[in-house]
Amino acid sequence: MATILIVDDDQQLRQSFEKLLSDESYTVLTASNGEDVLSIIRSARIDLAILDVCLPGINGLKTFKAMREIDPKLPGIIMTAFGTTETAIEAMKLGAFDYITKPFDIPGVLILINQAIESGRLARSRVEMDVVSRTASSEIIIGQSRVMQELYKTIGRVAPTDATVLIRGESGTGKELVARALYQHSLRANEPFLVINCVAIPENLLESELFGYEKGTFTGALNRRIGRIEQAHKGTVFLDEIGDMPLSLQPKILRLLEEKSIERLGGQDTIPVNVRIIAASNRDLEAAIADGSFREDLYYRLNVVTIRIPPLRERLQDIPRLIDHFLALFSKDMNVDNPGMTLEAKEIASRHQWSGNVRELSNAIQKALIFSRGCPIRPEDIIHAIEIEKKSESYENSSNDYPEEITRQWIRSVLHSKKDDSAFDYLNDRFSSTVIGTALEISGGNKSIAAKLLGVSRPTIQAKIEKYRLKVETNVKEENLFCSEPRSEVN
Repeated sequence: MATILIVDDDQQLRQSFEKLLSDESYTVLTASNGEDVLSIIRSARIDLAILDVCLPGINGLKTFKAMREIDPKLPGIIMTAFGTTETAIEAMKLGAFDYITKPFDIPGVLILINQAIESGRLARSRVEMDVVSRTASSEIIIGQSRVMQELYKTIGRVAPTDATVLIRGESGTGKELVARALYQHSLRANEPFLVINCVAIPENLLESELFGYEKGTFTGALNRRIGRIEQAHKGTVFLDEIGDMPLSLQPKILRLLEEKSIERLGGQDTIPVNVRIIAASNRDLEAAIADGSFREDLYYRLNVVTIRIPPLRERLQDIPRLIDHFLALFSKDMNVDNPGMTLEAKEIASRHQWSGNVRELSNAIQKALIFSRGCPIRPEDIIHAIEIEKKSESYENSSNDYPEEITRQWIRSVLHSKKDDSAFDYLNDRFSSTVIGTALEISGGNKSIAAKLLGVSRPTIQAKIEKYRLKVETNVKEENLFCSEPRSEVN
C-alpha cells in the first residue's frame, strides 16, 4: 500500500491523520518540521506528502520546493488555514497536486488523497514498449506485429515535440498507456501529468474541475480553487474520451489550444498556462461533427497528430505474447505459480475476435487463471472465461434496470424501518459485507484473489472480514493453487 508523509507541527493533527489513514491501510510517516522532511524523502520511498504551509524553521513552501528538487514526481497536498489560501496557490504554482483548508471534510480529503497517489503512480510508472513478458508489470504495451511496430515509431517521433496529439482507438485498446508513453518520453517528463476522464466526471462538475473557480462564484465556493489545467502548468494533460465532452465546454478547450490561456469560473482575469494536451476518443468524431455534438474547429486543433491504436482483431499474432504477459502478471499479483496455457487453448484464444480488445483478453485470462485452480489453462477454461466475459459485457451494456430497482426497494424498506440516524452506515455495511462475501465465495476463500477481483489490497479484505465477522471457507491455498494434473502439454 502507499506510504504517506504527514508534515505539521500540531501533534494532535498528525495523530489524527495517522489513525485515519492507517484505518484505510496506508503506511503513515510523520514529521513536525521541514528539516526532518528532507531527511525522510532522501531515505524512504514516499507516495504522497501532505504538509502545512506554516512550519517552524523552513516554512511549508520552501520545504515543498526542496522536496520536489529531490523527487520531482512526488505529489504533494498543501494544508492551509483560510487566511493563507493565496500562499497555498503559490504552492500550486510550484507543482503541488492540490490544497485543503482547515477544518477538513474527511470524505473529500480521502478522495483527494487517492487521486494524488494515483497521479503520482501514473507519472512514476514507466510504460515500456514490447518488453518480454518475464517483466510482470501492467505498464507494458505488448506486440511485435507490423502495426504495433509502426505505433512504436510514431510514439518515438511525436513524444519529444510539443504537438497536440489525438489518440484514437476502440475501447480497451490501451489509449491511456500510449498517452503515458508520450508523456514519459517527452521533454516534460519531470513535470505534472494529469488525467481527466471527460465521461467519469459529471457535466456540472467538469468545468470547475478543469478550470477552477473564484471565491463566491456559487454556493459553497468559499475559497478560490485552482483547476486541473492550471495545476498542470509546464506539464501534460490527458483528456480521455474527449468525444464525450459537453458541447458547452468545447469552446474553452479550443481557447486553451489557440491562446494558451484559461479563465476560472466567475473570474475576469486571463491566466496563461503552458500545458501540452493529449486527447483520446473511441467515438467516431467525424460522425459527431456531422450530428452537431462535437465542434469541427476543436477537432482540427486536436488533430495535429493522430495516433491510431489497432484493435486486437487486426493483430491476432500478438495474442500469444499477450497471454504469456497476463499469466505472469496475474500469477504474481495472486501469489501463485504460473500454470501456463496449453497450445490448444492458445490457438482458440488466437482465433477469437476479442471485440473488447486487450482489456477483454486480460479479463478472460484472469478469470481462467482463477478457475483453473493452478492447472494449465485448457481449451474449456478459456472458452468458459470468454463466455463469462461476454455475459458480463452484455449485462453492463444492458438497459435492464431490474436489479437496480430491487436494490432501491430494499433501501426504501430500510429507510422506512430505521428511525435513528444509523441507516447510512447500516446500508453501507450490509452492501459491503455482501460484496466481499461474494468475492470470497468466487475465489474459494483465497483472500489475495478476492482482493484482486475487487481491486483492493489484501489488508483491506482482511480488515473487512474482521469488521463484518465473515466466515471464510478456504478451498484454495493462499500460497499456491494445487493442481494434480500433469503440465507436460504447456507451452
